[in-house]
Amino acid sequence: MNFEDQYVMARVSGKAPDFTANSYFKGEFTKTSLYEDVLNKGKWAVVFFYPLDFTFVCPTEIKEFSAKASAFEETNAQIIGVSVDSEHSHKAWCEGDLGQLNFPLVSDLQKEISISYDVLHDDGMSLRGTFIIDPNGKIHSSTVNDLPIGRNVDEILRTLKAAQSGELCPIAWEPGQETLGKA
Repeated sequence: MNFEDQYVMARVSGKAPDFTANSYFKGEFTKTSLYEDVLNKGKWAVVFFYPLDFTFVCPTEIKEFSAKASAFEETNAQIIGVSVDSEHSHKAWCEGDLGQLNFPLVSDLQKEISISYDVLHDDGMSLRGTFIIDPNGKIHSSTVNDLPIGRNVDEILRTLKAAQSGELCPIAWEPGQETLGKA
């Protein structure tokens, strides 16, 4: 069996690979399923990958995603964080430095999710990938940063709103501004 037979690969305009995995959310171990828990309920998903728990850049991003989770929820979107750490590591990190988050942290110990989203680094951790996915499973945006480069959560939210508009959105478009018409 070749690699492409094993994995559905994430591609912009393509269908997002589904996953169901152990996770940690609001003090509990649970399972998180992209399609069952989010997309099949008519919500958009913002799935972001980060290298490892207990690192330096990751908490800056994760805390910002959590602080802005309500803005994503207002757009009918659910945030899901993914790393190659265990759900037990996620719990320890949340109970220590991070605090309670407003979205689940998914465990990708087998690295299958990172592989299917093409964000697995040669060192065995995930690159900083971000995917905006509509309720039909279509990937509208994919960005991947190298390990030391943090993301801009406001730009991710703006990109989500542009995707949801169904319009041709010019550079730096913000909701309420004129678009270039229907996509």
